[in-house]
Amino acid sequence: MTPTLKLGLIGDNIAASRSPRLHQLLGQQNGIDVTYDRLVPRQMGKTWDEILAALPADGYRGTNVTYPYKEKAAAVVRIDDPLVAGMGAVNTVIFEADGPRGFNTDHSGFMAAYRTLRPTTAPGVVAMIGTGGVGRAVAFGLAGLEAAELRLVDKDPARAEALAEALRAAAPGMAVTCFADAAAAAAGAQGVINCTPVGMVGYEGTPVPRAALAGAEWAFDAVYTPEHTQFLADARAAGLAVLSGWELFFWQGVHAWALFSGKPVDEDALRKTLRAEEAAA
Repeated sequence: MTPTLKLGLIGDNIAASRSPRLHQLLGQQNGIDVTYDRLVPRQMGKTWDEILAALPADGYRGTNVTYPYKEKAAAVVRIDDPLVAGMGAVNTVIFEADGPRGFNTDHSGFMAAYRTLRPTTAPGVVAMIGTGGVGRAVAFGLAGLEAAELRLVDKDPARAEALAEALRAAAPGMAVTCFADAAAAAAGAQGVINCTPVGMVGYEGTPVPRAALAGAEWAFDAVYTPEHTQFLADARAAGLAVLSGWELFFWQGVHAWALFSGKPVDEDALRKTLRAEEAAA
């Protein structure tokens, strides 16, 4: 009998997510029949925490968590890694006999993605817009990559300052400053990052004026649906090396699969199949 693995994704605005297909393909690589359900609270008529609480009894091994529930999830699961606890954001939950355990593969996934773009070059001075769940993970990833300085921008200044305080405690070697304006934060920065939902399907636009990208070296957009956002188009036009949210999607998924299943990944084969299917769609 073929082994089975039941997984999910809790989030809003996830109809276009490619995560179900990624995990189904990884199941095929390992001879496992994977189901991966999109779990949207407003469509199900339940709160996100009601959905999370019901999953173990419904046979789920684990679930991914995405916008806007990552910080909420961190408050209700057991987190063993002090670094993830410091982030205060969880994107992967595993259901164990003694309760749900939380992990963050956005953090490790961002670091892996960055190294595909700039394998031997540190991030330098970085302006990051958005300090929610994915922003917190990326910020800790930048600390792990030894960024010299991180400039934080958020429409909620208190949220940005809370992240700044957590980073100063966890990564004293990285200077952290909060800015009120994206253009001001980007001035003189080597890297510019979007960790807001601006640019994704349903949230069109860009969080950074195109003129503010002049002089920067690289840009990353956490949005991956669509992959080619206005922010990244502007960055390319300004001559920056760009890293799309697709790479974060890919690597966080690979790392989540390891937690869900403990099984290996043929990364090249997975990438080729996903890209071929997207091109044919």
